[in-house]
Amino acid sequence: MERIVTVVPEDGLHARPASKFVETANEYDADVQLGRADTDDLAPAASMLAVTGLGVSAGEDVRLVAEGDDAEAVLDALEDILSTPEAEH
Repeated sequence: MERIVTVVPEDGLHARPASKFVETANEYDADVQLGRADTDDLAPAASMLAVTGLGVSAGEDVRLVAEGDDAEAVLDALEDILSTPEAEH
């Protein structure tokens, strides 16, 4: 299962948004990876180092890929984090 999402938080996937993203990815029974939408390179969403290492900024599109029993639910939750301004979390 795959989804393309535009990153809304002002700081992109850094600091608090990345921490919330990784924490959420680890709460579900699914293997989740993410990467920039314009590349085939994917990183494990369960790794803070991998997520922040992508250097994704606000306004960029990312590709989320999930496999497992909770794939759709985790994609919904992660899309919510990425598409909501940080002040609302």
